[in-house]
Formats: sequence, structure tokens, C-alpha cells
Amino acid sequence: MAAAVRAIGSLGRFTAASKYSLSRRPPPAASHRVSWARGMERKGYACRNISTSTALQDRTHVSYDIKGDVAVVRFNTPNSKVNTLSKQLNAEFNDVMNEIWANEGVKSAVLISSKPGSFIAGADIDMIEACKTSQEVTQLSQEGQKMLEKIEQSPKPIVAAISGTCLGGGLEVAIACHYRIATKDKKTVLGTPEVLLGLLPGAGGTQRLPKMVGLPAAFDMMLTGRNIRADRAKKMGLVDQLVDPLGPGVKTPEARTIEYLEEVAVGFARGLANRTVSAKRSKGLIQKITDYAMALPFVRQQVYKTVEGKVQKQTKGLYPAPLKIIEVVKTGLDQGRDAGYLTESQSFGQLAMTKESKALLGLYHGQVRCKKNKFGAPQREVKTLAVLGAGLMGAGIAQVSVDKGMKTILKDTAQKGLDRGQQQVFKGLNSKVKKKSLTSFERDSILSNLTGQLDYKGFEKADMVIEAVFEDINIKHKVLKEVEAVIPAHCIFASNTSALPISQIAAVSKRPEKVIGMHYFSPVDKMQLLEIITTDKTSQDTAASAVAVGLKQGKVVIVVKDGPGFYTTRCLGPMLAEVVRVLQEGIDPKKIDAISTAFGFPVGAATLIDEVGVDVATHVAEDLGKAFGERFGGGSIELFKLMVEKGFLGRKAGKGFYVYQEGVKNRNVNSGMDEILARFKVPAKPEVCTDEDIQMRLVTRFVNEAAMCLQEGILSNPVEGDIGAVFGLGFPPCLGGPFRYADSYGAKQLVDKLRKYEAVYGCQFTPCQLLVDYANSPNKKFHQ
Repeated sequence: MAAAVRAIGSLGRFTAASKYSLSRRPPPAASHRVSWARGMERKGYACRNISTSTALQDRTHVSYDIKGDVAVVRFNTPNSKVNTLSKQLNAEFNDVMNEIWANEGVKSAVLISSKPGSFIAGADIDMIEACKTSQEVTQLSQEGQKMLEKIEQSPKPIVAAISGTCLGGGLEVAIACHYRIATKDKKTVLGTPEVLLGLLPGAGGTQRLPKMVGLPAAFDMMLTGRNIRADRAKKMGLVDQLVDPLGPGVKTPEARTIEYLEEVAVGFARGLANRTVSAKRSKGLIQKITDYAMALPFVRQQVYKTVEGKVQKQTKGLYPAPLKIIEVVKTGLDQGRDAGYLTESQSFGQLAMTKESKALLGLYHGQVRCKKNKFGAPQREVKTLAVLGAGLMGAGIAQVSVDKGMKTILKDTAQKGLDRGQQQVFKGLNSKVKKKSLTSFERDSILSNLTGQLDYKGFEKADMVIEAVFEDINIKHKVLKEVEAVIPAHCIFASNTSALPISQIAAVSKRPEKVIGMHYFSPVDKMQLLEIITTDKTSQDTAASAVAVGLKQGKVVIVVKDGPGFYTTRCLGPMLAEVVRVLQEGIDPKKIDAISTAFGFPVGAATLIDEVGVDVATHVAEDLGKAFGERFGGGSIELFKLMVEKGFLGRKAGKGFYVYQEGVKNRNVNSGMDEILARFKVPAKPEVCTDEDIQMRLVTRFVNEAAMCLQEGILSNPVEGDIGAVFGLGFPPCLGGPFRYADSYGAKQLVDKLRKYEAVYGCQFTPCQLLVDYANSPNKKFHQ
């Protein structure tokens, strides 16, 4: 039961592009029409004369050869690092299987990939997005269901030999087979991440998975989209056998491992055919008891109810896919397989047409784009990185760098600060040991690349220095001058400021072309976004190096132009100013949090200020206020200043708008705030104070500022704007980002709302010219 109701919070936390169940296909090779001759039907399997089927040389995605009496089918999508279930691959796979079923000399088959690191990464996104109606998508689903049913019912045993990613449609292929063998390798992961794209498994996965791993585990997989490692998959019953990866030899370790995996799989396939190997799985006592319990309708009803409650609580009903998954599984178990398969295919078609799925797919495309270096390869690789400041951010940057094999120097001015920073890096890596994604030996090996120090020793070998010192221009200038005195000529200086213009920091540099902004988000090891800021003087090679480092650290990277607050902080500023005004109007913090999370923000607006830190928010509000004037006004900054004076700095101080206690989940509002809020209270305006108005006041200021950044050229395109807002600021993923939201809500409707609030509050709600232009041209969209 516990597994079934684990956090569905991954809906707001998108994993790297390679983790998705659907994969983008490379430019397709020329299609070949298949001319079929008449064939006989035997046991429901098409028997084709091989000479009349697709010519072997015509096949580009699937091939096979016969080893004795075992056919080895190889998937190999051309011009792609991963295999995807495209129309071409599906057609060729169908042909190949028909030939195998027709060949009396073949007694069993093995499905394997020719690509190291990818069995099948999922269905092809382009194929789904090319569909114009839900019926077309439903038909795709039904074709997949039919093909995999033939695999499942095959009179010849079929073994899936899995190495690398086996996700979404790839996992559905594997679980339709009679036996699964996987390499015990970190790159081998199994999962159903369709939910992260607003979809569900559409080729029988919702029906087969609960029977294979049990209802609670199946719900956990399908509702969170989490990846399952091979060893865990074996314990769950998702995989039957594990194969240890091989080391280097004449060939690469990957090539040798795939050959060995194939050899083992062929042996098992032969064993299944001659019945020396059984495909029956022995279940442990706990699994038997669970299965018995799940066979009882009233127990299942309780599971459905619990899971639905958890999903509703965590998604606020804003994501239709999780609820559809529960409904489809329920239909199959309660009404039988035919009803289950039909509901699955129809639901798959319906979900593909929802605005939520289109928004999530848009984010997927954006991620793929932001995982590439648009500046090309840098002239030299950054091998040694130095980080200045061992605080929360500095230690976080050091951790994600050393973790990816970079030699890293962590420098602080005080031993106590340095010790705390090094301990943070150790704790971060040790948590991976506890989760078994690292061994203690690997952790120690990684840590051996980290050097903590109080001086500039070794900086003469640094390729890049990232400063994460206090947000004060004078301190930034001081460290920049000190660093430039000791680093080599090629070394890049990057600042992790969240708001100070990079050109101001670079003003004291002897080499402004080597200065760039790299704005990380806290906590660095969890937050995926990196916002890189270039000035007019930053060279292209410096930008290329910064992006390359970010990508190596596993970040999703956006590149913006310099200016106060850059892009992300600048969008957040007006929204937080509006939050303060709403508080002053008498709405309490809990109500504001409920209103903002109901819109889809993962963290309530008042809680967000506590998380950012009231002192940091004050500092940024002052800087942005000086830069943009009245337009960035709203609530009184003096309220923040008084909070700082009283020590209400947010979570880090134990008190902000809320009181924070170790191990206490349900926080209480800080009663010490009553006096402060009473002092700054202003009369509310009833005409703009409904829950929806409060939501829209926060959101329209955010979206208007994002559009202003695009208008001014701070952003180069709407895609990076959406990615930055969702991955850096928690803009609701189900809306796809501020620009996709403007497209779906309507620019005209947004401008009308802004005008309504402008009439009450003035210039803070004046719509930017770009939004007005889009409002006046209904056919204009940010995303075409």
C-alpha cells in the first residue's frame, strides 16, 4: 500500500530528457512500401513467404539473424543514440516477427538492441504529435496493443535482453515477452514515465504491469514515472535474470556486455523452447499475501480510494493523467481485459489532446533544446574548477561539479565555513550511497577530486572560477581582482549572482570578455536550471565553456542577456511584490499559499519568500526597485525590512511568515508577524480581491514581466523563457511556462485582466507592448 501512494510530486519535477517515455525521432529515413503476398493464417500469426516480405536491405530499423534455432532480433534506429517506437520501426518489427513465426526452423526469439545504453527509450513523440484527433492517437495505441498481444500469445518463447534505457513503450515491449534478462548496470533502468508528459502507458502497460509486479508497485511506477534500476526490478519481478556487465577487452566494455547479454539470452530462449527453463516466477510469502488481498474487491476499492486521495492532494486535480491511470487500471481489474485495453487506448487518445499534455510535451522539447550547446564546442575543456565561497550555494556547485569528474577547489575565508561546506558535499554524496546509487568506494573516489582551502593555491591551474560570495558589489569586485592576479590567461571568471548586473561586476576586470554570469538555484544538487548571463563583452568561447560546464553538471541551461535581475529574478520580483501587497490587504499567509498552489505552483507564495530568505528578498527588491522604479512596486519593502530587523528571515532562521521546527510538517503561522502586518495594513479593494483575482494578480505580473524580457531582448526566444520559469521558479508545469500559458489563456484575455488591475493599482499592471501586439493579432502565438 505504501508504495502505491508515494509522492506524485514528480509531476512538477521533470527529469532529464533521456528519462522520458517518449523520445524524439531523428529525421526519418526514406519509407519503403511493403508489398505483401497472400499468406496463410496459422494460430492467428501471419505466415509469409520470406521472398515476398520486405527486402532485407530495405530494413533500416530492425534486423535479425538466426543462431541455430533462435532468432535474434536487433533494434537500431538510424542516426539516433536511442531506439524509439516509430511507425517505421513498428512496421519492420511486425514484418520480422511474422517471418520468425512462419519459419519452422526457429523455435524461440531474443529481442535486443544494437545500441549500447538503450534498449528502447519509448514511443516516438513526433508520431504522436502528428495526430490531429484523439481517434488517431487511439488507433496508434490499439495497433501497439495488438502487436504486443501477439508477442505475449506467441507459441515461440520470446526473451527481452535489456541493456540501457527500457522506458515507456520499451518497457511495454519487454513485459509482453515471456522472459526478461537485464544487465546489472547503472545505465539499465526500467520505467513508465508517460505520466510526466501528461499521458499513460498505451500499449497494454496499464493492464500487464499490475499483474506482473502487483497493484501497489504498479501504481507507484505509473503515477510517479520513477526509474527502476535492474537489481530493484529483479526483486519486484519485473526482470527474471541479471547479467553482470563486462570490463574492457579487445572491444569496449559496452560492446562486450551486449555480446555476453545476447549469448545468455539465446541460452535462456533455447531453454524455454525445450522446456529446460521455466518462465514461472516463484513468489515470496509477502507477494502471495499481497496478491491474495488484491484479489478481494473491497481491498482493491480501498487502494483506489487511498491512491486517488493522494493524487488529488498532490496534483490539486490539475493533471488529468494520474486519475486516468487509476481509472484504466481499475477498469481492467474489475471488468476484464477487453474493457481494460479499450479504456486504455481511448484514454491515451483523450490525454494526448489535452492542453496539459501539450504543455508538458512543450517542456520536453524545450529541455531537449536546452541540453545542447548553441555556442558549439569550447576551445578547451574545463578540467579544473575553483569555487569561491563554501556556503550553501558554493558547496552545492562544488558537489555537482566533483560528482561529474571535475577536479574542484573549494575556497573560503574561514575554516569553520570551509568545514561546513565540505561536510555538505560529503552529505550530498553519502545520500546517494544510502540510496545505493553509489558505493562508498565510488563516493570516496569522487571526494578525492575535491580540495578545500583558505588560500589561492592551485588557482594557477584553474580553467574556470565560479564565485558564490555574498551579494555585495564591493565584495564581488574585491574577489575578482584577487582572482585575476593568480589565474592563467585562459581561465574564465563566473559569478553566481542572482540579481547584480554582470557588466557591473566585470567593470573592474582586466579581461571582461572572460567574465560571465552562472546563476544556480538552491538547492543546487536538486534544482535543474542554470541561467547563464552574457554581457556585450563576453566572448562566444567563454559562453560556450560556461554552457559546456553546466551541461556536464547535468543542468538544463538557458542563456540570457545581462540586466538587473536577468530573467528569472526579474520575473519573480513583481510577483513577490504583489504577494506582499495581498498580505497587507489582510489575506493571511496560509490563504495566499492555498490560492497559489491551487493554480499549480509547487510551493505557496508566502512559503516561497521564507524559502528564498526574507533578507535576500529585501536585497533583491531594493536593487530591482532602483533599476525599474515604480513598476516594480506593490507591497511595502519596509515590511520586509522590519521582518529582517526582528530576525524573521524565513526557514533558515526558524521563523519567517511561518514557524519552522525540525521534524514538524504542519507549520504554524508566526504570531510575531501579526504586529508587523497590522502596522502595514492597507484597505483591500473588493473589486479585485476574489481568490481568482488574487491568483491572476500574481500570475499576470509574472507573465507580463516575462514578455517584457522577450521584448527587450533579455530572452532570445520563448522556449528558454518557459524552461527558465518552470525549472527555476516553479511556474506550473501543467501550463507549460508563461509563454505557452499566454498562448492557451489568450493574449487578449491577459491584457484585459492587466487593464482591469491597472485601473485599480496603476502602472505595475500596464501590459507590455509585445503582449498588446499579440492581443491585437489573434493569430499570433509565442509557440507556433
